[in-house]
Amino acid sequence: MIQFDNSYARLPDRFYARVEPSVAPAPGLIALNEPLAERLGLDAGWLKSDEGLAVLAGQARAEGSEPLAMAYAGHQFGHFVPQLGDGRAILLGEVRPEAGRRFDIQLKGSGKTPFSRGGDGNAALGPVLREYIVSEAMAALGVPTTRALAAISTGANVFRESLLPGGRVVRVAESHVRVGTFQYFAARGDVEALKALSDYVISRHYPEVAGAEQPALALLQAVVSRQATLIAQWQALGFIHGVMNTDNMSIAGETIDYGPCAFMDGFDPAQVYSSIDHHGRYAYQNQPAVGQWNLAMLAQCLLPLIDADEDEAVRLVQAAVDGFVPAFQRAYVTRFTAKLGLADVREGDVELVGGLLGVMATGAADFTLGFRLLADQIENVNQDFLDLFDGADGLGDWLERWRARLRLEGRSAGEVRAQMLGVNPLYIPRNHLVEEAIAAAYDGDFGPFHALNDVLASPFVEQAGREIYAVPPRPEQIVQQTFCGT
Repeated sequence: MIQFDNSYARLPDRFYARVEPSVAPAPGLIALNEPLAERLGLDAGWLKSDEGLAVLAGQARAEGSEPLAMAYAGHQFGHFVPQLGDGRAILLGEVRPEAGRRFDIQLKGSGKTPFSRGGDGNAALGPVLREYIVSEAMAALGVPTTRALAAISTGANVFRESLLPGGRVVRVAESHVRVGTFQYFAARGDVEALKALSDYVISRHYPEVAGAEQPALALLQAVVSRQATLIAQWQALGFIHGVMNTDNMSIAGETIDYGPCAFMDGFDPAQVYSSIDHHGRYAYQNQPAVGQWNLAMLAQCLLPLIDADEDEAVRLVQAAVDGFVPAFQRAYVTRFTAKLGLADVREGDVELVGGLLGVMATGAADFTLGFRLLADQIENVNQDFLDLFDGADGLGDWLERWRARLRLEGRSAGEVRAQMLGVNPLYIPRNHLVEEAIAAAYDGDFGPFHALNDVLASPFVEQAGREIYAVPPRPEQIVQQTFCGT
């Protein structure tokens, strides 16, 4: 059984719309994340039963569940939309596996809500499987993220460019409150709701700031810190979110909303995959600046909660938002120097990191394997590493500078290599593998989907017989564009 609670439903009615999931004619369980179920204190055996599946698919209501669609606004590609909200997702409730900690259980692809804006509220199977694969891979890589508890087929088709099998993903999150949630009430001048939302977020996610002299300011500072660290982790893995709208930025500091997301193959700082990002607003190299911009939008919402003197409030939030840059830079250089096998950060290390990235960009080297195979270059050059580069001008000089820097620390090659293999993954959800798994699923074969998830569960450990999962795509396999799940 699932024992739900829903603290969000105890907020005022204008925070959400109460709505029931639509009918799934013949729900089927594609995948159940049993380790996650155990972490949440849920009985995996019961979840796989007909009764459990009915609850996961939204066809039966578990005790304590109060299904609702959350209201929020957001800047989409820089343009403000005053009302968005959960157009195809329903918060079923919250579970409490341990005292003082809650996790949202949300059903995506669950049908129309008052926020659907003309959409059908459903999801095709492909986006469901993509979110399951990529979000679970991110969790295995150690990145704060929403999780996938289950992937479900609905037994109904949805129409996009053609008829496609429908699906639903059961998503787990620390929170589904977004920057856009604050924007929804700020746009309406609803200071009372902003205060209630701020108090709720502090109580649930940032209790350490509750006693601060200015809790709303302390909340902003805490969110800035978490987002700086999160985006540095994205950069260190070559991950491109694809749609960093303010309604897709979690207030809890988790990666959320896996639509046109992708991991880079060949390194290109200007890389864009999203089919709707026509001007590269959310390119890899722009993610830190966009993150700070989104936080500035949050800061604007919090102004009336921070100081009655607007000029003083602006001064305080500006200082908090300005803190993103040094926080991000610290997290970034720490991540990347660890990827280079360095034990600490010293003068010149930022330039060392930049030097390698520059050579990788010039040579279009595979981002993931470039760092992974670097672990075998500590004493000698390995041809497999050189073969990653389409032209390696400057690589030899860089390797010598890197080795000289390693010698300053006096650690053994074995120790350095072990560190590097522990932070540079061998397996990521490469775009062509994800697309192949989805294509096979549309043909009724879920084998590639399950096999890919199994490999990605241990991204840092070389797995015999699974070499194909680490190989970059052949030219004809390269995925040029990824798409939203709507």
